[in-house]
Amino acid sequence: MLGKTAGGLYWMFRFLERSENTARLVEAGFRIALTRSSDPASEWKSVVTTAGVRTNYDAKYDSYSAASVVDFLLRDTTNPSSVISAMEKARTNARMVRTALTTEVWEAVNESWMRLKDVLKPPVKETALPEILGEIRRHCALVRGAMQGTMLRNDIYDFTQIGTALERADNTARIIDVKYYTLLPSASFVGSALDNVQWETILRSVSAHRSFRWLNNDEMTPATVAEFLILDSRFPRSLSFCSRNLEDNLNFLAKDYGVRLPCHDMIDAQRDKLRHHTITSIFDEGLHQFITEFISDNNAIGQQIEKDYRFIG
Repeated sequence: MLGKTAGGLYWMFRFLERSENTARLVEAGFRIALTRSSDPASEWKSVVTTAGVRTNYDAKYDSYSAASVVDFLLRDTTNPSSVISAMEKARTNARMVRTALTTEVWEAVNESWMRLKDVLKPPVKETALPEILGEIRRHCALVRGAMQGTMLRNDIYDFTQIGTALERADNTARIIDVKYYTLLPSASFVGSALDNVQWETILRSVSAHRSFRWLNNDEMTPATVAEFLILDSRFPRSLSFCSRNLEDNLNFLAKDYGVRLPCHDMIDAQRDKLRHHTITSIFDEGLHQFITEFISDNNAIGQQIEKDYRFIG
């Protein structure tokens, strides 16, 4: 496969995942702002920080109001990570690799882009926000469903899965890092039971609330939430699951192409690190330090994949 095609598939699904992740972050911010009415601005600030666009936001706005953050994250075309920008980039990449996609996948991407462009054209009213966020999630699911049901399990599929896993892992890691300490009243509360509404919001922001409840009943503590989102390989948005999925698809490429590349050694090292940790050892090391290193490693793996498979030039 040409490196340009591989890169188009990889980035198409990174941008698709990014648009859904952004919508989920906005939903989480909306929920927490409602439950922490004494200081909603701090929660909206943490949402912008988690999304990794605080510098761009601060250059445009001088306060963190719900209306400004929602507009910036959902429909501002000057924000390269907004939902509308990410969906446009997903569609542009899909058009570039059109011959590598089934008709169903292309139509799902194109229809999603056209629908969301119309939905997000006017400013989003607070009363309409939950419905619009739900529509964003549904359209992203529509594209993934078309891919899962119609695409061959070959190198084309592998590159889409690699892009999804890298983007999803980055999002979950950032939510854990920023939200965990945003919600703690002080460092002395680490390891204690806290307000379930706030922890439920963290879980809901990565679609983990019901899965967590099935496994943990009423035991919702910082340790159990962090362990679930980092180490539980059964949950498709956990760091462990994403890392394993990335490893599997890179190994499929190595088998198909008959060569191992530096990115394969890097994902092996990340997998070994996760396998040899418990939530206790992560807390002993420092949650922030662990997550910071994971994000750095994840980004390095992504850059190495682009280099190894010659996405550019």
